Amino acid sequence: MTPPHDALHQERDRWLAEVAPRGWTPPRVDGRYNLVVIGGGPAGLVCAAGAAGLGAKVALIERHRLGGDCLNVGCVPSKGLIRAARAAAEVRRAGAFGVHTGAEVTVDFARVMERMQRIRADLARHDSARRFTGLGVGVFLGEGRFTGPDMIDVDGTSLRFAHAVIATGARPALPPIPGLAECLPLTNETVFDLTERPPRLAVIGAGPIGCELGQAFARFGSRVTLIETNDRIMAREEARAAAIVHRSLTEDGVEILIGTGITAARATGGTRTLTLEDAHGTRRELEVDAILVAAGRAPNVESLNLEAAGIAFDTRSGVRVDARLATSNRRVFAAGDVCYPHQFTHAADQCARIVLANALFKGRQRADRLVVPWATYTEPEVAHVGLTEDQIERRGVAVDIIEVDTAANDRSRLDGDDAGYARVYLKRGTDRILGATLVASHAGDMLGEMTLAITQGIGLKKIAATIHPYPTHGEMWKKVADAWSRTRLTPRVLGWMRRWLAFTR
Repeated sequence: MTPPHDALHQERDRWLAEVAPRGWTPPRVDGRYNLVVIGGGPAGLVCAAGAAGLGAKVALIERHRLGGDCLNVGCVPSKGLIRAARAAAEVRRAGAFGVHTGAEVTVDFARVMERMQRIRADLARHDSARRFTGLGVGVFLGEGRFTGPDMIDVDGTSLRFAHAVIATGARPALPPIPGLAECLPLTNETVFDLTERPPRLAVIGAGPIGCELGQAFARFGSRVTLIETNDRIMAREEARAAAIVHRSLTEDGVEILIGTGITAARATGGTRTLTLEDAHGTRRELEVDAILVAAGRAPNVESLNLEAAGIAFDTRSGVRVDARLATSNRRVFAAGDVCYPHQFTHAADQCARIVLANALFKGRQRADRLVVPWATYTEPEVAHVGLTEDQIERRGVAVDIIEVDTAANDRSRLDGDDAGYARVYLKRGTDRILGATLVASHAGDMLGEMTLAITQGIGLKKIAATIHPYPTHGEMWKKVADAWSRTRLTPRVLGWMRRWLAFTR
């Protein structure tokens, strides 16, 4: 059997050979391109493949690794770790189902990472330089920068374009904590390179990434401390959803410090020390073996020389675009995390499709009308689409709220997944869905029905009339629809029904 560390190196080399091949020979430049795409992440790859498939002459520029964050340092590797961590948790909790494993659960962290890297390497072929060359895309691996309103330079090679797309994404941002940089903190760009599990891990930021990876490492056996300046974790989600995840993280052994700031950090040998201060001004020191920063992102705009192309941007919010994703240079569009507020792979994908229509065919499609769902892959998962609780309050929207606990769903009870809930916000007095939240195992997989309903104007009445297989987790939405139907049975309606039934006896 191959030693785990050797296997790790092999899989890493196989992955890099696909997304960042050494000695890559750039294609010959021949005339003007219909579309030049800067950035080979999800948005850029969809733009390049889609345009080439429609017959356009396309160039794709990537300075680091094709596939972007999602494949390389985001969705794919994180979900690989989360799945392994869930397996460990399931074994530990097997006794609740009458299954006894006997020995204490141990985690071979190197094997966990090898599996993750093997799957990532398998998936990398879909985003590889070879594949996109085969699709008819000219792949340039190097630094792209604008030299004029219709020109881009790639390491000395000039590309002239009719239209261009900026899809350079974003990167993790380090908070301005004195001494933090000297502690060499991990981010999502480096945490998946670990070969040994840190015994003690501090996670800065209790948003989706912090909560997901904090829970995973706790399940692997690390002593995890999650540090958040807000008064609760997952500030973007509903308070009840955050409270459920808070309880779940605590049960997995995560120490959660809310309302806590970090005033200083220092490294002494292999130990990192954080100076913490809570809302009452009380200070304490926390010693750990590694620090993971999951507290914000910054758009990748600095090296693009956007001024030369007359493209407006901001170093905090990214490239400025209108509803059609056009920049201040009408030849140039932007898509994905570099410009769009919803920083998700699926949002970048949809933005890229809008750009293709608008850039190549003078379309009028709008990104500001997209209905964007999202999910956080803790256990339980938290999934949401449409208006949030805070948005409804700020806008003063009149709503009816229908809420059903997962304990009311038979499959959830059988699976031991009965701590969550489903909530739907309806336009007052109607069945029109404005927003929906689900907290449950596999909530992200079940959110599609609500996303379709909001996008296509399907109300709860039609969902109530739709047969859902029994017993499934997906029945939660039928439960919500049935709960709404019962609200229609007002005393007046019930009185009428009783009189009718008495008359027809």
